[in-house]
Amino acid sequence: MQLRDYIIRRLIILPFLVFGVSVVVFTLTRIGGSPIGVYLSHEMSAAEVQQLEERFHLNEPLYVQYFYWARGALQGDFGYSGVASAPVSQVFWPKLAATLELSVVSAAVAVMLGLWLGVFAGVRRNRWQDHVTRVVAVSGASLPLFWFGIVLLIIFWANLGWFPVGRSDADIWASMPHPTGLYMLDSILAGSWRGFVDAVWHLILPAITLGFGAVAIITRMMRSALVEELQQEYVDAARAKGLPERLVLNRHARRNALVPTVTVIGLTIAFLMQGAIAAEIIFRWPGLGRWMASAVVRGDQATIMTYVLFTSVLFLFANLVVDIIYAKLDPRVRLGD
Repeated sequence: MQLRDYIIRRLIILPFLVFGVSVVVFTLTRIGGSPIGVYLSHEMSAAEVQQLEERFHLNEPLYVQYFYWARGALQGDFGYSGVASAPVSQVFWPKLAATLELSVVSAAVAVMLGLWLGVFAGVRRNRWQDHVTRVVAVSGASLPLFWFGIVLLIIFWANLGWFPVGRSDADIWASMPHPTGLYMLDSILAGSWRGFVDAVWHLILPAITLGFGAVAIITRMMRSALVEELQQEYVDAARAKGLPERLVLNRHARRNALVPTVTVIGLTIAFLMQGAIAAEIIFRWPGLGRWMASAVVRGDQATIMTYVLFTSVLFLFANLVVDIIYAKLDPRVRLGD
């Protein structure tokens, strides 16, 4: 199947998958109770509560409630967030920008460092450098994210005072425009070196916390794939032709080792968006994860539904991108088979 036809087919299937996910999540959240609580106050009478239920169709059957919710979602109305005391659509995008900036920085560091460590360990198989890298990888894969983040917080914020918590210094950003909501990019657009440094400085601890586990997974996968490729006959043939080891590694072995690693990288990056919940709570990062955690505690169903739909679409697109890159790296892959 041609790549273009494969992409078109996947995009056609995408709305049906999102529909299925939304039905399941909507049903599960409504089984847990009515979302009427986010609209209530202690001063309301029983008649006023009934009027609210009629207004939001909460007295209707479940399938009717879903119809009205889906119609609103297609029009950009995802309901009202009791946690933020504002419409979900109004709060979602600024918080998405905060989480996106944290996740992108964490992913960039994780991919670059993970691939480098994987290659570094793979070409030094069973040497002391490989063993040290293995310790780092095992630690990253086994240490709980929340525990690792708290340790960094205690050492570098509470004791040493080297790094701040939160997202920015209010004094610096009070008069600076935020056209994209991505503070690093906004500071560049505004030509503010001080703002850029402040944005990066606030990102360091949460990005390390969020990316440490991803570095471990990518490192182990890249190392294993490279070790396997270096034992293949085509590598021996390249060496027999007199090619320099650097050329054998870069042109042949590393490219083929990337094929299975790409799948892990794509899914790992998608998981970073969900893993941001713990990092945002620990470092008081005002993103989707922290908002979602508060929504779960308070039963804010509109926020939960929006978050789950967003992450579902994110994973579906991540899988599509991974398949495309996979096919580009390995021409033998036949999409759709």
